[in-house]
Amino acid sequence: MSESRLVYSTDVGRIDTKEPKQEVQGKVFKDGAVRIERQTKGRKGKGVMLVVGIDNEQHDLKKLAKMLKSKMGQGGAVKEGVIEIQGDDREKLKQLLEGQGFKVKIAGG
Repeated sequence: MSESRLVYSTDVGRIDTKEPKQEVQGKVFKDGAVRIERQTKGRKGKGVMLVVGIDNEQHDLKKLAKMLKSKMGQGGAVKEGVIEIQGDDREKLKQLLEGQGFKVKIAGG
């Protein structure tokens, strides 16, 4: 019974158990470089650029993603510690990240 997710009981009323939200740790590489990957898997052939290797504790991914999306003029999201930017303009994205002080490598083909 301890593993049940009881939401309401006629005995005591509404039961609200707050579960702590877990922080998602992104993949950080040993060389300290940020990787830009291109991925089309599961997107019906549409490509997105993935920015991988940014430390969540040192940088605010949501602010960084918002700045990159506005400068690129494209949409995107932050999912599981990875910034996704729509389209395929990796060179422009690399220049923007280097302007922010990151060491950047383009990964994949």
